[in-house]
Amino acid sequence: MSTSIDYLLILVILYSQKKNHQRSGRILAGQYLGLSLLILASLIAAFAIHLIPQDWIVGFLGLVPLFLGIRAAVRPESEEEDEVLSSSQKYGSLVISVAAITIASGGDNLGIYIPYFTTLRPLQIGIVILLFAVLTFLLNFASKKISEIKPLGEAIEKYERIIVPVIFIALGIYILIENGTISHFLRP
Repeated sequence: MSTSIDYLLILVILYSQKKNHQRSGRILAGQYLGLSLLILASLIAAFAIHLIPQDWIVGFLGLVPLFLGIRAAVRPESEEEDEVLSSSQKYGSLVISVAAITIASGGDNLGIYIPYFTTLRPLQIGIVILLFAVLTFLLNFASKKISEIKPLGEAIEKYERIIVPVIFIALGIYILIENGTISHFLRP
């Protein structure tokens, strides 16, 4: 789960698009998959501390939402509608996309999770993982409820061709900057 509030906005946008029960389940599944992979990577790194990547390498995860935002911005509307219909029938497509966004927006949290997990005993790690699972559910529940606020949901749906690319591109750039990836390559 992301440690910042920005992910709440991303989830509200995801839940606002073409609402249906199956889509909600896929978003939640993608969240849990992404969170599980972040926790697994953190645990592996915590137990093998020499595997911790440099922050600027973690920043490459920002390319995922950046790519998704650019793709959403340049895709023609007619193709977008066809893709929404076909991809909504493919369970893995939405789950994997949400997992990738979760990992990308939460990848910078590895710098928090890894040192934290090194201080915990196995039982404590289990409690923290359970807490993450409960909080992820609550975050998704709150995001879904916020997306159901009629004026907000209608506005997001009306302007999603603009909102989604802008949010994803901004998130990608933020992750690249926050982790020092861009500045790493701009240094002399």
